[in-house]
Amino acid sequence: MSEHIVDVTMENAQQVLIEESMQRPVLVDFWADWCAPCKQLMPVLEKLANEYAGQFLLAKVNADNEQMLAQQLGVRSLPTVLLLKDGQPVDGFAGAQPEQQVRELLDKYLPKPWDAQFKEAQEKMVAGDFAGALNLLRPAYADSGERTDIAKQLAACYLELNRAADAEEVLGKIKLADQDADYEQLMAMLELKQQAADSPEIKALQEALESEPENADVAYRLAVALSQENRQEEALELLLGVLREDLGFADGGARNAYTDILKTLGSGDPLAIRYQRKLMTLLY
Repeated sequence: MSEHIVDVTMENAQQVLIEESMQRPVLVDFWADWCAPCKQLMPVLEKLANEYAGQFLLAKVNADNEQMLAQQLGVRSLPTVLLLKDGQPVDGFAGAQPEQQVRELLDKYLPKPWDAQFKEAQEKMVAGDFAGALNLLRPAYADSGERTDIAKQLAACYLELNRAADAEEVLGKIKLADQDADYEQLMAMLELKQQAADSPEIKALQEALESEPENADVAYRLAVALSQENRQEEALELLLGVLREDLGFADGGARNAYTDILKTLGSGDPLAIRYQRKLMTLLY
């Protein structure tokens, strides 16, 4: 028998039905040898238990052998399936059900993939690994339908990485009803980041570029300075303009700076993907 499936008796009922359900959902299947619908349903439940690989435990109860247990849980017909969480039945059904129906029941109570990503990302942020957290928060944010608590964490991560424009985009999508004290704090942090964004060096280079928009050397030096402040989109846009005029500018320095920024962002970053495509278009 699979490690995700267990036979329940009065001897192990406390451990399986109560203690185990405190850790994860337990799907309890009451069945009997003489019950034809039970034999239809059991392979479906076993398949799902193995597919979900431990997200829930399938506990099989032979109702003929464990009549007292069936009575205690109010079983009146077979098959009966109960979903236990925290020692209590929270859902269930009687009779054989198609696989899709069982999946829908399970999906209401099982943690979603983005919940685990969100939790791990929070741990990484506490540890100071903001790049690692970002790689988890981006898919969690998208897959969860841009859930508000994940959105706030993603914006906070972007702010830690000095990616104010990305943070602003995420915060701009948060609905008015969800704009609580945490949201206001993030907006205040965003404003401070934007005010402090331009160092004297960057300001001087920006002014020089404004007076000489065609000066590729100034654009290149400004891009490098911006990238050092994690203002990667602005840096990439400037470098792209330089490379459009001269792919080998600064003995290949501009192209190297461009590809270094893409590597820093990581292959899964939407910004990296967008500017990788722009570079490919330029090259080919």
